[in-house]
Amino acid sequence: MVKNTLNVGRISEGFVLDHIEAGKSMEIYKYLHLDKLDCCVAIIKNAKSSKMGKKDIMKIECPIDFMDLDILGFIDHNITVNIVENEEIVEKKQLTLPKEIRNVIKCKNPRCITSIEQELDHVFVLTDEENQVYRCKYCEEKYSRRR
Repeated sequence: MVKNTLNVGRISEGFVLDHIEAGKSMEIYKYLHLDKLDCCVAIIKNAKSSKMGKKDIMKIECPIDFMDLDILGFIDHNITVNIVENEEIVEKKQLTLPKEIRNVIKCKNPRCITSIEQELDHVFVLTDEENQVYRCKYCEEKYSRRR
């Protein structure tokens, strides 16, 4: 007898995002704009993990160039990205914190040029890798993560 197992089929081309912190998959879905793409997405929340206790897993069936690894690295650089071609994992990518992120977060400083110039990109630069601190490229406003 098989109990409490969930079987999600293989994907032929795309990504399997593994080791996502439990509960973070919907944030990733939003940041990657997967709702705007015409691709198949499977989200498994709170899967058992020997390493993490619980984790989320995402299977995204879409061409490789749709994935912005910088956004994923910013959200959680511990995620493992498995690249799938012809139903086989052909590459595993470890993420890093991106040195710069563009139009992912917005500057909260009302005096920043990005508040006045609406078409200007919101650019944040990694200033302290150990503490994962990003600052606005224009006014140096610190971005603090909600933990």
